[in-house]
Amino acid sequence: MEQLQFKLDVFEGPLELLLHLISKHKLDIYDIEISSLLAQYLDYINQMKAADLEIASEFLTMAARLVYMKTVSLLPRHEEAEELKRELQGQLLEYRLCQEMAQRLREQGIGGLLFIRPPMKLPADKSYRLSHPPKALLDAYLAAVGKARRRLPPPRTAFSGIVARRMVPVESRIVFVLKKLYEAGEVSYDEFFAVPDRSEMVATFLAMLELIKSRRIRISEDGSRVCFNRELSGPLEPPEPVTDYD
Repeated sequence: MEQLQFKLDVFEGPLELLLHLISKHKLDIYDIEISSLLAQYLDYINQMKAADLEIASEFLTMAARLVYMKTVSLLPRHEEAEELKRELQGQLLEYRLCQEMAQRLREQGIGGLLFIRPPMKLPADKSYRLSHPPKALLDAYLAAVGKARRRLPPPRTAFSGIVARRMVPVESRIVFVLKKLYEAGEVSYDEFFAVPDRSEMVATFLAMLELIKSRRIRISEDGSRVCFNRELSGPLEPPEPVTDYD
């Protein structure tokens, strides 16, 4: 004997199943016949059991609720049954409304995927609607002015001390040191730097380093006197005249 096979619809919850049964059997949702609805509901539960489907606890809870409503309705005074019936009716209407809204949203979402248009450029709203105390506005203005001034190029007067300073060549100070030693033979170290111009002092120091490196002059052990290095230089001869850029 061929075994019967059931193909049951899957419902998310008992309210969805009740709405399906009401629609399928054309029941009046505003005047529900609990007996008829309970019979159809239990028939669906039995079909699920026959198909070895797992029945969620909420479906069994709703079945117990319908059985209780039918039992209460059989009492002589069934005010509680009417109250339970109205409560169930309100839940069903609310759930049906949620289903309809979900369907509309689903249709709108599908339409958005099928029909597209190029994006529109919306005008930017540049109006500033916040309010601030006057002190905060003043501080912001002063800070902005300070940043703008720092971005400006420095004035010409800032370079006056650099541009106006004359550049003293080291070669001219080499001639100066040799000439002074040729005339005096031995000169105090501090005497070479008794000049007010810093560029001249730096050039003199570099000239002396160059002469010491070439071993043409030497400095005394205590660092106070400068003289010719006679062991390497031989007889003293006047330095060759060169153009002095001083």
